[in-house]
Amino acid sequence: MGDLNEIFDLERKTLHDVVQRLDMSRRDFLQFCSTLAVAMGLPSGAEAAIAKAIETAKRPSVIWLHFQECTGCSESLLRAEHPTLDKLILDVISLDYHETLMAAAGHQAEAARKDAMKANKGKYVLVVEGAIPVKENGIYCKIGGQTAIDMVKECAADAAAVIAIGSCASWGGMPSTGPNPSGSTGLGEVLGKPVVTIPGCPPNPYNFLATVVHFLTFGKLPEVDKLGRPKFAYSRLIHENCERRAHFDAGRFAIEFGDSGHRQGYCLYKLGCKGPETYANCPTLGFGDAGENNWPVGCGHPCIGCTEKGVGFTKPIHQVSRMINVAPPLQYPRIVEEQGQGATFASAAALTALAAAAAGAAAMLTRNLGLSHAAEEAQRAKDASKAKEKEGV
Repeated sequence: MGDLNEIFDLERKTLHDVVQRLDMSRRDFLQFCSTLAVAMGLPSGAEAAIAKAIETAKRPSVIWLHFQECTGCSESLLRAEHPTLDKLILDVISLDYHETLMAAAGHQAEAARKDAMKANKGKYVLVVEGAIPVKENGIYCKIGGQTAIDMVKECAADAAAVIAIGSCASWGGMPSTGPNPSGSTGLGEVLGKPVVTIPGCPPNPYNFLATVVHFLTFGKLPEVDKLGRPKFAYSRLIHENCERRAHFDAGRFAIEFGDSGHRQGYCLYKLGCKGPETYANCPTLGFGDAGENNWPVGCGHPCIGCTEKGVGFTKPIHQVSRMINVAPPLQYPRIVEEQGQGATFASAAALTALAAAAAGAAAMLTRNLGLSHAAEEAQRAKDASKAKEKEGV
């Protein structure tokens, strides 16, 4: 794994060089390595291996493609602070092609992509942002005269690793919402093989960064679930780590936006929060390095389930989520309780009549029970008298 003595050797030359390149203090750099190790769920000592890899390993070439998307995934990456984007693309990875961030354009941009692929054949990391339209041979998305289908297949052929970033690339996302006229599809379906997916709209940039650093450190991608999502980030339900979970367990829910419960931070389950059926680390990691509560539920908006196919952009935002591992008690009221009418004059009269009839029936029943008991006693006495007469004879 890694040598802890080495990571705390603060005077070694490679460490001195890397902190100068990253413009970070040694303490901040080592803290960054430790944070990545914890985020990926690695055992003690992994921070040393991460530090060593960042110091000495060759920066991996990254080819970043854009298709049907809003560039929100790249925008999210721009908000990363540890490290900042400039340090990431200049010192941790070599971002050789990214249509939004690169200076080149047109033929020069496409030439840069092909040159990077040729120079790093079998070693570069392919990152795909956005869904891929497949209807009518993919004519709905073209770059440099080449369809998204052809471009992604060409780039994936010699890639060492393929990563789909964002819900659109992972499983189709918002572009695939019905009726889906362009046939928007996830990367894995187009390539016909599993790929690492980092869903979210947008995903947390540190989930992507940790995945790349894992590849840089260990020469392989992290362990993933059946949907290709890294387990270190997508193995637990949002509901399990939500700061509002205690209110759920206590039966305290916001019923309307802005009501007393909503202002007091009550659970948003009844407002349609999809946290109980969505796997992601949003509540534990947050977004944008902006302090606590820097994620949708923390800010007062229900989770929309953007990391889950069949939930995000499919289920209405107000629809109650499907509970996967815990269900609220049956006595919890529904979101919309049926409102009954007050007692009318006729219904009150009918109820009174029924009550009187019930009382009369009870009285008759009591009387009949009494008569029945008296008759039984008289019959017993008569039988006893006859028995004595027989004995006298």
